[in-house]
Amino acid sequence: MMNAIKKLGMLALLMSMPMLAAASEAGVHLDKAPVNLGDNASLQRGAKFFAANCLTCHAASYMRYNRLADIGMSEEDIKQLLPEGSKLGSTMQASMDPGSAKLAFGVSPPDLSVIARARGQDWLYTYMRSFYADSKRPSGANNLLFPGVGMPNIFAPFQGERELHVENHEGHETGKLVETTPGSMKPAEFDATIVDVTNYLVYMGDPSSLVRHKIGYIVLGFLLFLFILVFALKKEIWKDIH
Repeated sequence: MMNAIKKLGMLALLMSMPMLAAASEAGVHLDKAPVNLGDNASLQRGAKFFAANCLTCHAASYMRYNRLADIGMSEEDIKQLLPEGSKLGSTMQASMDPGSAKLAFGVSPPDLSVIARARGQDWLYTYMRSFYADSKRPSGANNLLFPGVGMPNIFAPFQGERELHVENHEGHETGKLVETTPGSMKPAEFDATIVDVTNYLVYMGDPSSLVRHKIGYIVLGFLLFLFILVFALKKEIWKDIH
């Protein structure tokens, strides 16, 4: 009896964890991510940025390089993204050894294959644009959306360095990020790049969705055509009766 009660208690705790996570972020504003999975140019730019900057520490072990052909990349384009020793059918593995990454950051960097499905596209879009310098953190960076994050700010060279300024408005403290050192990209250019990366992460979480949607439209078109034929047949059969 006691074991059953413990199991029920553990089940209730596990079921409540997503709700607790949502509640902890309820007061954080998420920017709307203008994701468009039909924009192959954006997906390709996002894939290239992801391969060049994110695969250093993170893996995407459920994604194979040859799937990039689905977003219009040629075999030659894909080969340019391949690490040494990898093949077109290889999965996207991190350059850094997981043990070394955990030693460096205090935690193993998560696999990003389905991160968009776990976190949501708006969360990712906001998170990648919310880093700021924090000398108290081991990596020298922190994040408004994810306080105490272990990830270093890999976006600083592009976005520039920013500091957190806390402002008090009518008794409520709000954080504002202020640029201290410009990056290689203008703000609009950087935001567009993050849109591309978010777009790719969403695609990577469900790469078959593009094909599935196309098949869905074909099936709906066939059913509509079939309905017209059946309706015409019904009228032909019943015309003499009416």
